[in-house]
Amino acid sequence: MLSPFAICIISISILAALGLPIGHAMIVSSILYLLLAGLDLGTAAEQLLNGLFKSYVLLAVPLFILAADLMNIGSLTDRLLQFCLVLVGRFRGGLGHVNVVANMIFAGMSGSAIADAVGIGRIIIGMMTRGGKYPTAYAGAITASAAIIGPIIPPSIPMVLYALISDASIGFLFLGGFVPGVMLGIGFMVMNTVIARRRNYPIEPPIPMRDIPKITIRAFPALMLPVILLFGIYGGVMTPTEAAAAAAAYALFASAVLYRAVSWKQLYDAILASGKATTSVGILIAGALVFNYVVTSENIPKSLQALMSGYNLSAGGFLLMVNIVLLILGCLLEGSTILLVVVPIFIPTAKALGIDLVHFGVVVVVNIMIGLLTPPYGLLLFIIANMTKQPLSAIVREAAPFIVMALVVLAIITALPETVLWLPKLVGYKG
Repeated sequence: MLSPFAICIISISILAALGLPIGHAMIVSSILYLLLAGLDLGTAAEQLLNGLFKSYVLLAVPLFILAADLMNIGSLTDRLLQFCLVLVGRFRGGLGHVNVVANMIFAGMSGSAIADAVGIGRIIIGMMTRGGKYPTAYAGAITASAAIIGPIIPPSIPMVLYALISDASIGFLFLGGFVPGVMLGIGFMVMNTVIARRRNYPIEPPIPMRDIPKITIRAFPALMLPVILLFGIYGGVMTPTEAAAAAAAYALFASAVLYRAVSWKQLYDAILASGKATTSVGILIAGALVFNYVVTSENIPKSLQALMSGYNLSAGGFLLMVNIVLLILGCLLEGSTILLVVVPIFIPTAKALGIDLVHFGVVVVVNIMIGLLTPPYGLLLFIIANMTKQPLSAIVREAAPFIVMALVVLAIITALPETVLWLPKLVGYKG
């Protein structure tokens, strides 16, 4: 006879396969578990409400989503792309470099890979494909690849969610992602250079020197947003949640007042879109909170820890195993689901092996971001394929070199924790 926990897992799988959102599936199946186990059904509501309303840090999620939506409706993206064209457009494959650098700058504002892909993607893909300069599939592939940098360079919505389940410091997690994010950006630019030389992609005409100050001044308010965010958090002025509110307020101020590029209808649409996105994430978090109670009741983390100790895994061996598991799951599941449901099971074992939770968190987030690029479920692939009207197989084929480069960076930060921990330790992190 199947145990209540086995029935719960089967129920989640069936409901998700039938098309029910995974958050709803977890809530329904967890209530079924409580019923079969003879536990109080009210525990589900208690876990859900306590988790959602007692966690101040979760407020950062809707605020970062709103900030990204407000930036997308203003002219911030256009001005940033012009500024990036000044910086790297003159090299071979220049618009590919612009794509990567723009995503790295935009990463300091939104914290969301999807927001980056949608916000920058439509404009930069149009720039790259105009006049047949670049194949549409390649423009889409490098846009999707560069977008995964967004949640790795601070701020980062996935890191906020990881902080929720691990009690790691959000501020130090944000700092820990900075060097890996830059490594990814440099790696993608190297790969773009190799491909551009092989395929003889064009060099953009250099921007006249007299225009550079004007372009820089036009982009300056947008460039100040990451500075305000990071100074606010690490200068001790704001908590990460307050910084998210400041980001949203500044994005609105820059778009509506400084650039005068927002209508009331656009503002309404942005608030509505961010509300829908927040609801979607909120239901997923709610489902994960209830399901995590089920997992804890079954002592799954302790059982896993005992299983791992039986294999005498070292910290490096455990991290390798986690990478393999998360990369496989990333091909099949949405990233937030992995982060909120699967990762909490690994955290007690990581602690027992002496793995730093900031290092572990950044490794986990990089894994999950790579999952956005890996078929068959890679969400960014679907978004870009839909945006460009290209076959998914063409986007995957062009994205393959960038996925390989991302895996190389993942291997480096896994094997060398100081690539993640150097910057947090520089500002006082003790580990």
